[in-house]
Amino acid sequence: MIRILLLIDHSSKFSRRLLRGLVQYSKDYGPWLFYRLPSYYKTLHGKEGILKWARKWKADAVIAHGDGEGTSFLKCLKVPVIVQNYKMRSSCFSNLTGDYRGTGMIAARFFLQRRYRNFAFYGNKGVVWSMERAEGYKAEVEKNGGNFYYFETEALNGEEWGSSHEKLDQWLLSLPKPVALFACDDHFALQVSLTCKLNSIAIPEEISLLGVDNDELICNLSDPPISSIELDVEKGGYETGRVLHQLVTKAHTAPRNIVVNPVRFDLRRSTEKYNVTNQYIQEILRYIETSFTTPITIEALTRKVPLSRRSLETKFKKEMNISLYQFILKLRIDYFADLLLAQPERSLLDLAIQSGFNDSRNLSRIFKKMKGYTPTDYQKKFAFLK
Repeated sequence: MIRILLLIDHSSKFSRRLLRGLVQYSKDYGPWLFYRLPSYYKTLHGKEGILKWARKWKADAVIAHGDGEGTSFLKCLKVPVIVQNYKMRSSCFSNLTGDYRGTGMIAARFFLQRRYRNFAFYGNKGVVWSMERAEGYKAEVEKNGGNFYYFETEALNGEEWGSSHEKLDQWLLSLPKPVALFACDDHFALQVSLTCKLNSIAIPEEISLLGVDNDELICNLSDPPISSIELDVEKGGYETGRVLHQLVTKAHTAPRNIVVNPVRFDLRRSTEKYNVTNQYIQEILRYIETSFTTPITIEALTRKVPLSRRSLETKFKKEMNISLYQFILKLRIDYFADLLLAQPERSLLDLAIQSGFNDSRNLSRIFKKMKGYTPTDYQKKFAFLK
């Protein structure tokens, strides 16, 4: 039986989902034996204490949280080690890492679709996943002619909050409004939300706020709740198991990177606003977002505002860079995708009708074009998200 020593946190949603994927691999190809040393063990007993425990327990592999320097002492165990990246990627072990730049890019595209021109990033100082998310975000913003603003700090916990709080206050107050703010993770997004509340900065009217990890507890501690990017963490945990298995059995010997990818947005009220100046288009957007699952015609929309059909369609396309029809279709497809995961026991026809479609005849083709998967394949791939 393969013995895996765990030197990683288990309190965050990311870590729990990672372990869930790892345990699932163990059930499929094991069973394996896991032992988790508590985080305080290193503080009490030092690196030598961890090495002594690992040897006594006869660990076949280790999964550790840290960076290359902080985990290098594990080399003397001469067993496979996978490092969950924090400050940097390891040069000697396999890395559990992520498409951090890609995550930053899709966050920028999300806000660009909402017609923002000012973009801000709030990051965790000296941490690879934060720095690379900022790089991807900035690159996509500047490619599209947006204005980019950056601020970073250490995690604001305990004493650090007191010294850094004023700087965060000043930065948020100084940002041009409205601004699209992408935080390096949900914890940092919550810091932004709390600071905005203390400084009477309105979310989403002045700052549209987006995080990463989709930790429901953290996101819903905020008022309004925070939108977040969901990551394919359980798949990463499963892949971690597969790579460890290959390393332990010598099927592969060289270190490898396991990449956790972003998969979807879970939208909450912190990103409800579009940066649109035309009051009539604002009114149309508000109506569509509350009514897109019901039949909507252009004629009905023109009765909401004093615009002709042609004028409405032209102004909407100019403001949103997308046609009215495509905008409504995207909302319905996104809602249908959420229903596929939330209510997998229901028929596609029922879900299609609930999403605002008259039937499901062309839905699979449209869905695949927009999401890259058929509805059935989408359910299979992302079932773990719900």
